[in-house]
Amino acid sequence: MPHRRRATWRDRARARRLGPQALLAGPVALLATAAAVGVGVAAGESGSEDERDRLVAASSLSLGLTGLDLPGQDDEVLTRPWVDPVGAGSRDVLSRSLDRAATEAAGTAATAQDGPAGRLATVLDAAATRRAVAAADQRVWATAPLNLWTSPASSARQRGVLDEGTRVLLTGRSLRGREEVVIGGRASWVTVGYLTEDKPSTGPAAGVGGECTNGSSVPTGVSAGVVAVHRAVCARWPEITSYGTFRADGEHSQGLAIDVMVSGDLGWEVAEYVRANYAALDVEYVIYAQHIWSVDRASEGWRAMEDRGSATANHYDHVHVTTY
Repeated sequence: MPHRRRATWRDRARARRLGPQALLAGPVALLATAAAVGVGVAAGESGSEDERDRLVAASSLSLGLTGLDLPGQDDEVLTRPWVDPVGAGSRDVLSRSLDRAATEAAGTAATAQDGPAGRLATVLDAAATRRAVAAADQRVWATAPLNLWTSPASSARQRGVLDEGTRVLLTGRSLRGREEVVIGGRASWVTVGYLTEDKPSTGPAAGVGGECTNGSSVPTGVSAGVVAVHRAVCARWPEITSYGTFRADGEHSQGLAIDVMVSGDLGWEVAEYVRANYAALDVEYVIYAQHIWSVDRASEGWRAMEDRGSATANHYDHVHVTTY
């Protein structure tokens, strides 16, 4: 018969202290091990021992273990070193999960930037607008009267109307059914689909037409706009008989400009007439009495020019008209 060790007073005292709860030691150990596996992933490779202990304690609370009178830290049965039950492979999974979360967050931010609100903020950016205005070089015509808006947003304010037949600069930016144009150095937005690179055919404006009967003429080789300006002014003011076209400088050398030799109040009548009918006459800008009006800056009206010295250089003795 094997020898049986006689229970000492220490053994009896330990049995009394643990009581029936000692029967739960096996299941509790299993649950605690499962909790440790979970918190091992959360702790990761860089966690300290104190941090791991706190996570294990938290997992024990979630399992309802706080009501058990388990052996204390002084009992040999529970004194064993902490071992990472997960291993490097699971830490790699954790790392990949964090990387994927960061990527998804970046993707969400990019989607927000590329969304409708993000695109609107981009086109409304002041610096981006200045760059677009400065780079605009495509000239187009309005095929119908168009409202001018401050932006493509539904809350934009209307700042005017672009007349049919008006030539403007196009920036190439469009959003929400509107495209950006430049008028007078300022960006505005119009409805898409009503701008064309070809001048639309328009009937003669009020007062434009008739025949020149005073014997004046313009040479061949000038633009169609120069021909139209001469014919219209000559028909309306047959007393004006002197016109200048070709000369060696600027637009005159290209056949794009005509000077109507007139001064005083009559000169202002001619200048205003040409300005009012600029679309029908294919006019780009008009200069008279040291003032200029241009299609690109039409909203600014007549603008004062610097003093160039003489009456002729300041255009007091003729109306200068440049056409397209």
